[in-house]
Amino acid sequence: MRIASRLIFAIATIVIGITVPAHAQQIAAPDSISRALVSQMPVYDSLLGASVEDKLNVLPRVDYNDKPKPYIIGKIRVHGAVAVDPQMIIDNLGLAAGDTITVPGDAITIAIRGLLDRRFFANMKAATSYREDTVDIDLYLRERIQVRGWDFIGAKNTEKKDLEEKLRLRQNAELSDYLLTTCMNLIREYYDEKAFRNAKIDYTITPDTLIKTAVLVHFHIDRGDKVRVGEITFAGNENLPAKKLAKAMKKTHKVSINFFRSSKFKEKDFEEDLENIRHYAQSQGYRDAVIVRDSIYAIPDKPKRMGLYIELKEGHKYHYRNITWLGNTLYPTSILAQTLGLKSGDVYDSETMNTRLNGQDPTTMSIANTYKDQGYLAFIAEPVETVVPGDSVDVEIRMLEGSQFRIKNVTFDGNTRTNDHVIRRELQTLPGELYSQSLLMRTYQRLASMGQFDAETLLPNVNPNIQQELVDINYSLTEVPNDQFELSGGWGAGMFIASVGVNFTNISLRNFFNKKAWRPYPAGDNQTIGLQVQTNGSYYRALSVNFLEPWLGGRKPTSLSVSFFTSRETNAYYLGQKATAHFGTIGGTIGIGKRLNWPDPYFTLSVGLTMQSYRLNNWSYFIVTDGTCNTLALNLAISRNSVDDIMQYPTTGSKFDLSVAATPPWSAFDGKDYSKPMTNSERYHWVEYHKWKFNAQWFVPLSANNKLVLMARAQFGYLGHYNKNKLSPFEGFQVGGDGLSGYSIYGVETIGLRGYKENALTPLADYGIYARIFSKYTLEMRYPLVRSKGTLVYALLFGEAGNAFNNLESFKPFSLYRSAGIGLRVFLPYLGMLGIDWGYGFDKTSQSNGKAAGGKFSFSLGQTF
Repeated sequence: MRIASRLIFAIATIVIGITVPAHAQQIAAPDSISRALVSQMPVYDSLLGASVEDKLNVLPRVDYNDKPKPYIIGKIRVHGAVAVDPQMIIDNLGLAAGDTITVPGDAITIAIRGLLDRRFFANMKAATSYREDTVDIDLYLRERIQVRGWDFIGAKNTEKKDLEEKLRLRQNAELSDYLLTTCMNLIREYYDEKAFRNAKIDYTITPDTLIKTAVLVHFHIDRGDKVRVGEITFAGNENLPAKKLAKAMKKTHKVSINFFRSSKFKEKDFEEDLENIRHYAQSQGYRDAVIVRDSIYAIPDKPKRMGLYIELKEGHKYHYRNITWLGNTLYPTSILAQTLGLKSGDVYDSETMNTRLNGQDPTTMSIANTYKDQGYLAFIAEPVETVVPGDSVDVEIRMLEGSQFRIKNVTFDGNTRTNDHVIRRELQTLPGELYSQSLLMRTYQRLASMGQFDAETLLPNVNPNIQQELVDINYSLTEVPNDQFELSGGWGAGMFIASVGVNFTNISLRNFFNKKAWRPYPAGDNQTIGLQVQTNGSYYRALSVNFLEPWLGGRKPTSLSVSFFTSRETNAYYLGQKATAHFGTIGGTIGIGKRLNWPDPYFTLSVGLTMQSYRLNNWSYFIVTDGTCNTLALNLAISRNSVDDIMQYPTTGSKFDLSVAATPPWSAFDGKDYSKPMTNSERYHWVEYHKWKFNAQWFVPLSANNKLVLMARAQFGYLGHYNKNKLSPFEGFQVGGDGLSGYSIYGVETIGLRGYKENALTPLADYGIYARIFSKYTLEMRYPLVRSKGTLVYALLFGEAGNAFNNLESFKPFSLYRSAGIGLRVFLPYLGMLGIDWGYGFDKTSQSNGKAAGGKFSFSLGQTF
């Protein structure tokens, strides 16, 4: 029984007593708060009793001059226990009736100290009474006050959850002044970060109705209004413009129309920005610049705004006099000086100096990256400055080139679906070769471009061994679902079209007949198979299948692409109606692509062949009504892609694509005179054209953390001819709208332009509603709202302009239809990229009744505008 009581007491002590944060457990609750709280709790005071309180206030009298004498413990009595069973206290005291102790002695002291160490009691003292050889022990105690519950009055539900996580509150925590003060500070810090700097925060304590020694703590919160930075005042800046100083602040900004920029005030961010101001001043030559003082002030008549006062001392403006190099053996001084880009007479700029010497960003030019590309992983360049009397600085750049490091081990982990050999063939950093920073980043780009891994967490870990001059490289991979399922509907050509598609991006055909590999399909070789079906019922049906092998044969990065497509359209518009006319298409494409090493490894060359047949029967809606029109085209394309995240959210780099699809000039050798009258089915039995397309994209980060990104894009298309009497009625362009319907006929390519209706910018010609030439320009400012494993949400502002023309003669590059608006993109596993935009067309079209096109919503699935 005694052992069981001790076990129960120990468990209760752990659960009830040790619940405050670690930093608070080492501080005993002050006796003052216990007494103050007891005085607020009449029920507890009455239970404790005045005699117990008096005993706790009187030290026991022990005459240590008496000769120690053994006594047998008679009775042990407990006074003041309210929530704890007195017998449990006696069982865990370490002393029991019948035990022999020596008085004076330390047996009772040790026993009491053992109970107090459990932090279950605020105070405990003992009194003794003697009867011959027997001693009775009376224990007088005060239990610690526990907090049975917390609540936040005046806070929103989401705020309550955030505060509970931030404060790490637990039931039955020991109440103390320190705990309450810490909680109050954390609550104030939470609301300060949310711009509620005038929030009023207080607390009250009430007795618990269930447990006599417990209380409830209520935090009272009045958030008030948000207070944002309304103005930033600079003083002492005699030469540096205030606008430039404010721009140097990366995280602290005043209220503006730029909603991507926060105007909340955070103390930590402000301290960092003060350092940024100093660095900016030094980059402008003011080497001795310091922040003299800073303060926060209220703006009169603007209770929701606060002002920041920053006083700066610029000092003298310095220039470089002599820049000398010491320790360079690999590269001559002239090459290093050219890379550094600073010379005698230039304004002093320590930030640029350090960036160009030791910059670690692989996308920028620096001397450190130049050396690391040659294996000098331990390279160090230290600029030593000497101030010359006046306003000049001499710099001696002391270089330690070190030794060349070779790669020892290259490993990767985290690939649960993708086969090892698929990853290994993309690695540019190979064991035994010299370490190269550019090859490391090229490997990163190629692994990211596979689309199977999270580009944000795909960071190579470089572990050098200085003694052995070797380096180990590990690529930590996180696989993300990249297969896509599409179920959509769209309105096009006056009809509703349903579309169902599936795209598997990590197929393994070599394991197709391996039953064990079907989980749920054989995967791991990064092969792609896509299938899409579109239908309107009996009126329109289309099917397309495509396959991509990125490494044909598995040894070289030569890709093989194969596709097949067919469609059929009739005049059976209604259910049960019999078709009397139809238009059908069937065709396929095969292509080979190869990575190039010149001009740089980001280039790709592709060659393909397309065969397509158009079959018409009594089709009065087109220039050809009956017969068969055939197309045989050679496709050539050269592209360059250096973006850092191909699949979801590129932040840096560029993409260029130039392609041409050309048929043989049938009219040059078929012996027919196309200037003479003939049927259209005969004229276009073999279609001839040459079709050129150009697409360029640039991604430029606008913020230090690469979140705010500017995307610029230019597109151009031209459908040319060999014979003016044999213009192709197929393969043109339609401009306007979003192209979401997926409806395509006569090989016409849809070019979306937000803010305008479908085909609103396409001119009408004798051969149908499509253009032979178009141009389009787009600017987008993007900012991610959610970016986690496999999921991306980002907002955007856009402005774009474009137009379409019948021929080169009518082409006017600056005659453009303009639009602007906002949008949202959501990338979800298995669904791909979904988008919605609202655009306003500023110009009149043939469909806008003489007015501006106005506002229009656009939707996108998978494609970008």
